[in-house]
Amino acid sequence: MSIHVPLPVPTHSHETAPPSALSENKQTLYDCVLEHFAAVDYTLPNVKQERAALTVDEKFWLSYECLLRYLRATNWNADVAIKRLEGTLKWRREFGIYDKITAEYIEPEATTGKEFLFGYDTHGRPAIYVSPSKVGTEESPRTIQLTVWMAERAFDLMGPGVETLALLVGYAGNAKNPSFGMCRTTLDIIQTHYPERLGLALIAHLPWFLNAFIALLTPFMDPYTRQKLVFNPVINENGLFRTAADAEAWDADSTLRVFEPDQLIQEDWNGSQRFAYSHCVYWEALVKLCEKRRSRMFVVWHRMGGKVGLKEWDVKVAVRDETIDVDAHVDVDEALVGNGQLQS
Repeated sequence: MSIHVPLPVPTHSHETAPPSALSENKQTLYDCVLEHFAAVDYTLPNVKQERAALTVDEKFWLSYECLLRYLRATNWNADVAIKRLEGTLKWRREFGIYDKITAEYIEPEATTGKEFLFGYDTHGRPAIYVSPSKVGTEESPRTIQLTVWMAERAFDLMGPGVETLALLVGYAGNAKNPSFGMCRTTLDIIQTHYPERLGLALIAHLPWFLNAFIALLTPFMDPYTRQKLVFNPVINENGLFRTAADAEAWDADSTLRVFEPDQLIQEDWNGSQRFAYSHCVYWEALVKLCEKRRSRMFVVWHRMGGKVGLKEWDVKVAVRDETIDVDAHVDVDEALVGNGQLQS
């Protein structure tokens, strides 16, 4: 029997440890970044006064882990991390993350199933499947917008301790490659505004004639991104592996396997899940799954103080273990205004 809906978030992934303590020096740098954005009178620079204050969504995004991702991406330079974070905050507004790029707006671009979320790797990372053969002949801004929307939904589905996603690009069939310009734009967005969010990029069934295209694109990738690429991974009855050597050496006690068979789709990826993309069924299920989970996380975040620097780990563990009643009605906007936190 075929399955047409995304798999639920794993209740317990391999990443079970909370964030480790920072060294004294790194803690000082983190505190510097936190104090900058948590200041009561903080406003985004070079933004009109009426829109300069952080919104509730932006404070929710500025988590403990988010600040650390930008610090690591800038080699622990607090000043540079602050500038990059402010650049991303402005980009997210301009791109329309919180208002324009809605499920309703982006849905027409998703009807073919050229990108969809399904399953999780052995580290609990949500998997985004990309099928170039289902990409239309005409490219538009919505093509990139769909990729960003899918990434944001993958973040919604990350369990405690999971901060990265897995990308599975399958070139089976009559695959077409996106234009060089579109790939450059997408790559720039990922590297600039989603640092340390790509955990793994698996490119399967890559035809030989696309090697030159990849070679042209590689110089524009930073070292972090390049090391995440795996071309033509080995897929067998035991699951998916990076290399043939890993597949041969694998046993039930090893950690060499990247995907278990029951987390992979059968078509093109040799998994055990007979997933078939039926847009009307899948889309409604994905949107409801993500909206419910994000809403629950937001309620927990609010009840933990609703401020910059709260830990994603704490929020997600509370949602997973149901230690906070997230189903009771909460007028979040009213509560935050009362706390002086809802500024715009």
